[in-house]
Amino acid sequence: MTDPSRPVYLDHHATTPTDPLVVKAMLPYFTERFGNASSGNHVYGEAAHAAVEAAREQVALLVGVESKSVLFTSGATEANNLAVKGVMRASPGGGHLVVNAAEHRAVLDPARRLEKEGHTVTVLPVDRHGLVDPERVRDALRPDTRLVSAMLANNEIGTINPIAEIAEVCREHGVPLHCDAAQAVGRIPVATAVLGVDLLSFTGHKFHGPKGVGALVVRRGEPRVRIEPLVHGGGQERNLRAGTVPVPLVVGLGRACELAADRLEADWSHVRSLRDRLRTGLFDAIPDLLENGHLDLRLPGNQNVSVPGVDGDALLAGLTEVAVSSGSACSTTIPEPSHVLRAIGRDDALARASLRFGVGRTNTADEIERAVEHVAGVVRRLRG
Repeated sequence: MTDPSRPVYLDHHATTPTDPLVVKAMLPYFTERFGNASSGNHVYGEAAHAAVEAAREQVALLVGVESKSVLFTSGATEANNLAVKGVMRASPGGGHLVVNAAEHRAVLDPARRLEKEGHTVTVLPVDRHGLVDPERVRDALRPDTRLVSAMLANNEIGTINPIAEIAEVCREHGVPLHCDAAQAVGRIPVATAVLGVDLLSFTGHKFHGPKGVGALVVRRGEPRVRIEPLVHGGGQERNLRAGTVPVPLVVGLGRACELAADRLEADWSHVRSLRDRLRTGLFDAIPDLLENGHLDLRLPGNQNVSVPGVDGDALLAGLTEVAVSSGSACSTTIPEPSHVLRAIGRDDALARASLRFGVGRTNTADEIERAVEHVAGVVRRLRG
């Protein structure tokens, strides 16, 4: 039952509520099943280890890989850093990295760090919808290119990139492809083998799992993907991520993956229907809205718009009955317009006056109607 005293939550790209079934699965591993998964000489450790491996299998099933390909991390940010920095630093004498202007800062900031270490980085432009052109990737490749990184679904505008085509280009040139799939896993079908990527990052809290846990999938087989660890001191996770495995969180991630696999089709239909209702309502009430992102190649729950003729700060401050954002949750402390909206050609004023709506599993039609009415009222008031 929707609580009318609380704002309507439409920020599911930032995070999602943890499913009660996920919480239920986790709770025993905080108390009676508290063992360390690395303590294999007694039943407490053996039980914890078994739970971790069962969760690894659940994660693997959701993204279509063998369980040995799954490495647990603290989330997508760490997974992105491990993939990007790890592959580049494993290349003797440095190398060349290809990213694009609409990537999450969890990829762009590591790329900037690598430049300071002596690596070279090419930042490709995106088109007006935020799409990465596979042919631009092809043109950017060099003999010393060690990695390409391209996100599956954009965290701000929801645009879904042609990752399988980019992967084919990379495969032709023998260059590994990393894909940040934090916004896609658990929301749309993600089969790693179909995409053809070598490394895939994601996190649990984007699809009703707990915060603080995610995974990096690393393709097995030849040619082997070489990665330099970021953290040393224990040898956990195939010697690529040292530290005690957080068993309760890992169990929660596994259960969230299992639930996502079961509910994917139903969630997609529900969320897409509500998103379409939201879009229609907003454009009927505010006809001069500007849509950001691809109309069709978009996450089912994403709606991103720019509102001409209003001050962005005043717009967000006025939205007291709906929880939305103007960009990435990870960039809210950065006093600059969205780099993603700049990359697709929006000027600073429109980038600041943008709203990212993230519809989720728990939203209702009544909430969408309430949100549309509130947003339209605030815009009318600001325009005087």
